Amino acid sequence: MDAWEEGLSQKPCFSVQQLHLCRGLSPFLLTCAIYFLLWIPEDQPSWISALVKCLPVLCLVVFLRAARSDRGYRALLQGALLCSAVGDACLIWPEAFLYGVTAFTVAHLLYLWAFGLTPLRPGLLLPIVPAFFLYNGLVLLHLPPGMVPMLVTYSLVLASMLWRGLARGGSARWGALLFTLSDSVLAWDAFVQSLPHARLVVMTTYYAAQLLIALSAFQSPRLKSR
Repeated sequence: MDAWEEGLSQKPCFSVQQLHLCRGLSPFLLTCAIYFLLWIPEDQPSWISALVKCLPVLCLVVFLRAARSDRGYRALLQGALLCSAVGDACLIWPEAFLYGVTAFTVAHLLYLWAFGLTPLRPGLLLPIVPAFFLYNGLVLLHLPPGMVPMLVTYSLVLASMLWRGLARGGSARWGALLFTLSDSVLAWDAFVQSLPHARLVVMTTYYAAQLLIALSAFQSPRLKSR
């Protein structure tokens, strides 16, 4: 037996924990596939389309029950996911848009609480703050006046969540980045200029973001603090 074969015999390709994670994620992956396969038109809002859109996020709430990390951290992530599901449902109906924004604002506040303030890493704000003012300055020019206060508040909370997610590291870092990308594309497409394949980009990055943040509950404390 050569060294390569010996290494394979000593260390399996997948650990038992990884196999359990994959199995636990099966409902999430299945419901994501259903959402993209059905691809219900946005101009046909219904409770069925709301349920299909929310199911992947709700599956992550159940998935987190298997996490052995700090219960408080897990509970905050589950609360954020539940608020996100409410936001997803509200955004199906244009007249409930601001209710959806409110639900996602609460979700990001819960993510902020979960990520905490240590390590602080204020240097991460150097790219975030200019990007925040530049992007939101452009979007605000196209917003109806009545939406400005709520969307500015949401943007501030989102930027703060991005900062704390980047500071936490691990999969939370990438989840926060993808969440910000998803919302940025959504806002630009909705208020500034229609973008090709915007919905596909928004929903792909959104589901990936929620998954990556949920997976942070399964990472070791040493990895989370990097």
